[in-house]
Amino acid sequence: MELTLVVLIIIVGLTFDFTNGFHDAANAIATSISTRALTPRAALTMAAVMNFCGAFLGTEVAQTVGSGIIAAPEDDSGLLLVMCALIGAIGWNVFTWWRGLPTSSSHALIGGLVGAALAASATVHWSGIVDKVVLPMLLSPLVGVALGYALHVSILWLFRHAPPRRTMRRFRMAQTVSAAAMGLGHGLQDAQKTMGVIVLALVTAGWQDDFSVPVWVIAAVAAAMAAGTYSGGRRIITTLGRRIVHLDPPRGFAAETAAAAVLYTTAFLVKAPISTTQTITAAILGAGATRRASAVRWQVARTIVTAWVLTFFGAGVPAAAIYLVLQAVTGL
Repeated sequence: MELTLVVLIIIVGLTFDFTNGFHDAANAIATSISTRALTPRAALTMAAVMNFCGAFLGTEVAQTVGSGIIAAPEDDSGLLLVMCALIGAIGWNVFTWWRGLPTSSSHALIGGLVGAALAASATVHWSGIVDKVVLPMLLSPLVGVALGYALHVSILWLFRHAPPRRTMRRFRMAQTVSAAAMGLGHGLQDAQKTMGVIVLALVTAGWQDDFSVPVWVIAAVAAAMAAGTYSGGRRIITTLGRRIVHLDPPRGFAAETAAAAVLYTTAFLVKAPISTTQTITAAILGAGATRRASAVRWQVARTIVTAWVLTFFGAGVPAAAIYLVLQAVTGL
């Protein structure tokens, strides 16, 4: 039973990572596609490659997810808990992708872990959730908005006398770099969350003693995310790239650069699992607001924020329900 559950968790975990890829592909490339800096296929290919590479840049966030959200559960019922958390997160990812809502796969995973842990009466590290999840969740969008706004204001001032056509052409070229930086940051942040859950399962099963991430886990997760990203999430790409605010190349560059800066800072310095979706969405809002506040479609933004708030419950409640049903069926 233990071997079966671990194998299932790895398979379900990689499935979640695949859904994370196609759900969050828009994070890296929506702005570049909407400004026509890159074609959709070229953008998806580049994002997939950068996601794969980014997954190898660090494991600090993975260790936070593996050990800082819930206490490592024991025996087969603990493995069942981890699997149900992943299933709850996958369900929320698929639902919000279908609705075209750019919600956080990271928070869906954390919500699934907490929901299943509460159903199993396992220990939840509430202080760790506040420090490493809630506070970064609140602060990273605010920083993204401020940075996106400030960067685009700086661009407007620096290039105020430059020929518009040449400036637009140069920023389309620059967006290739900023989109690549976003893709790398997405791989760095989001791939580590799945690594952390797989390692949590390995520790629960007693297959390893600490929360260090084996190379084979990094490689498998990186490949699954890259494959998901390449498959694309066009519904969410449309929402991020066109429905929130109309972007031109300078605004797209400012938004991507600001979001990438936040992703790298939180991964390497804070070691917090922040949402790439929330960060890039906030940066887009900040860059778009430099035109005028009415240029932002605030109704769409409000719908997205509502979905953000519901993410923990949308993944956590199904995860808890699935755990209780499977526990009753299997007797674990």
